[in-house]
Amino acid sequence: MNLKKLAADRAVEWIEDGMTVGLGTGSTAYWAIHRIAERVKEGLNIRAAASSIRSEQLARELGIPFVSLDDIDRIDLTIDGADEADDRLNLIKGGGGALLREKILAAASDRFIVIVDESKRVRTLGAFPLPVEIVPFGSRLTLNRLTALGGNPVVRTSDDGSRYVTDNGNWIADCRFGSIEDPERLQALLNEIPGVVDNGLFVGMASAVVIGKSDGSVEIMEP
Repeated sequence: MNLKKLAADRAVEWIEDGMTVGLGTGSTAYWAIHRIAERVKEGLNIRAAASSIRSEQLARELGIPFVSLDDIDRIDLTIDGADEADDRLNLIKGGGGALLREKILAAASDRFIVIVDESKRVRTLGAFPLPVEIVPFGSRLTLNRLTALGGNPVVRTSDDGSRYVTDNGNWIADCRFGSIEDPERLQALLNEIPGVVDNGLFVGMASAVVIGKSDGSVEIMEP
């Protein structure tokens, strides 16, 4: 049973005719994009914006109509995955490398629906390394500041061993802070560091977390 697909199919039910929909990035958002495309073929009338080049390419290939972010003021609903979600609906995102664009879309959305399988639900964030997007210029200085915060940063590489570069031309430092008891404070401290573009903590942004469970059910957590 594909738990990610289970959660994605349930989340897509919230999409209605006439909506502008934000599309996330990653293995779970992949299933949501496929289900949205099926509904478009069934007659659903929407327009979409994506948080990454690869999600946009997939959606266009599947026939989902697109709109430029420069042509809209708000997004009705964004569906995206997460690497971790706690019971307060705080998230770690960015495993797919698109955290900045994902956060821009989420912040512009009336509703931000997060889809995960049950393995991603945690009591406290932090088992998954926290992605932090940094600019290449002065990266050693930025990494030193992340180290001083206790993050033990490791600059992400691609499968071929080359430096991973985001769609924005930046790097990702994956940080291990351990148990993150106060994600709001850590988020603020990280974003005060010159050279940090943004980080993968999504605090107080999710409208709902949809969880695909191994027994075939779907759990929905809301604030």
